[in-house]
Amino acid sequence: MALQIDPAIQKATEEFRAKFSAVRQEVGKAIVGHHDIVDGVLTCMFTGGHALLEGVPGLGKTYLIRSLSEALTLKFSRIQFTPDLMPADIIGTNIINEHPQTGRRGFQFQHGPIFSQIVLADEINRATPKTQSALLEAMQEKAVTAAGT
Repeated sequence: MALQIDPAIQKATEEFRAKFSAVRQEVGKAIVGHHDIVDGVLTCMFTGGHALLEGVPGLGKTYLIRSLSEALTLKFSRIQFTPDLMPADIIGTNIINEHPQTGRRGFQFQHGPIFSQIVLADEINRATPKTQSALLEAMQEKAVTAAGT
């Protein structure tokens, strides 16, 4: 008994393979010789997961992620975690703006770097628990809380 595959599913699968291969090839132009790492990061991204890249400085982890975002034309942000980084530094905060014509003042939310399609969180272990929690909320729940909203 032969397995019958729906032609629409087969076509979608072939299209995905072609696109995956094209992205792999494009990233491979910048990251040479690390096919397993590139495949792992791409798999993680296409399945909606998060990747943890570990290694000594200078291996090109940031360059890999930046190259991936450029290949897919996605907005990229890098957050350097430090002990003095606050949750508002990554999430964003309300700022007071004055309307030029009326002179009225009002609050406007200014988005932080977490509002990107690809975020590189560098050295998260250096941040305070409160700041780590803000990042983890965005990662897990795909939501942020700022000023009670």
